Amino acid sequence: MNGSRRYVIQMILLIILLAGLIILDIVAGTVKIPFRDILSFLAGGTDISSQHAVILNSFRIPRMLTALLAGSALSVSGLQMQTLFRNPLAGPYVLGISSGASLGAALVLLGTGAVTTGILANWGIAAAAWAGAAMVMFLLLIVSMRIRSIMTILILGIMFSSGLSAIISIMQYFGSAVALKSFVIWSLGSLGDVSGSSLSVLALTVIPGLILSLVSVKGLNAMMLGEEYAGSLGVNIKSMRILVFFTTSILAGSITAFCGPIGFVGIAVPHISRFFIRRSDLRYLFPATIIMGMVVMLISDIVSQMPGSDRILPVNAITSLIGIPVVIWVILSKRKAFI
Repeated sequence: MNGSRRYVIQMILLIILLAGLIILDIVAGTVKIPFRDILSFLAGGTDISSQHAVILNSFRIPRMLTALLAGSALSVSGLQMQTLFRNPLAGPYVLGISSGASLGAALVLLGTGAVTTGILANWGIAAAAWAGAAMVMFLLLIVSMRIRSIMTILILGIMFSSGLSAIISIMQYFGSAVALKSFVIWSLGSLGDVSGSSLSVLALTVIPGLILSLVSVKGLNAMMLGEEYAGSLGVNIKSMRILVFFTTSILAGSITAFCGPIGFVGIAVPHISRFFIRRSDLRYLFPATIIMGMVVMLISDIVSQMPGSDRILPVNAITSLIGIPVVIWVILSKRKAFI
């Protein structure tokens, strides 16, 4: 079997798995809804109780769509970071983007003492998290214009992240018990709080971000062999860095703003995709990573809902349990520090 045919078969299998998980994610929940009612609702039928229709329309379907957006955005961010830095352990939060978003949320939840319930509060947290991510992105763009070494930028990003985390820790220490509880709940990550206009805004930022990421595929493919080689092929290194930083900030920052920090998806999924399709060419790896990210996020969401129970686990805990073994495998497999 030639490589192209094998890749097509692999992608078909991924799509079939994704479709099955989408249905399973809609079915999973504390309220049992007959499967035929779900199919009827998805087909536009009206022969379903109003209670079940509200549950599907206001909770389960938005949660499923959020999982698809989060999985694809975080995975593509990780793929771009690992390729740009040529480091298999780089992820969408390595540059401090997540810490910047967390600082913005902390300022609302811990610093202002504002009421943290309702639509206005949710939008306030999202806007503050966006602003925090944008602040870190702006600092990195300034640094990238003055410094050529990509590893120096990586180290500075880690320093930014550590500094912001320290500020957040101080705010937590002085925060009230109620505000601290709200921030801790936000930091655990959730896919269930995004619906209605919030979901529309999330989609309007993530989807263009994914499309814009496609522009970087050719340049990043060349940069896998080194920046000097990529430059000899006509790739504008500085513009490529700015594009990757910008798209990563949009994708990871938007997910963090609306869903809270969700760890390890960006680091783990690109490696799972490489192992599955056995290719490093981003023209093939990019779509596989998007679908694999959706698959992993849906699995995490299904597990977090603990089918058969009335409890819901933090989705960040589930993604960590999935991602940590992958990271350990990458380290123990004695892969090179840079890809």
